[in-house]
Amino acid sequence: MRDDELLTVTDVMGRLKLSRSKVYDLIRSRQLPSVTIGRCRRIPAFAVRDFITDELEAAA
Repeated sequence: MRDDELLTVTDVMGRLKLSRSKVYDLIRSRQLPSVTIGRCRRIPAFAVRDFITDELEAAA
């Protein structure tokens, strides 16, 4: 996964093993940054990596 890659919500669902609504909840709560291009929502790959890192640190 390249840091400059933009992922779809479906991609993030697969990588994090979460439901669509949970991914949108994370976006809405600003825990997972995203950009909107036209009507398409995209999440930077580095944001997913950072989210995982933050969650692991919080759990430790």
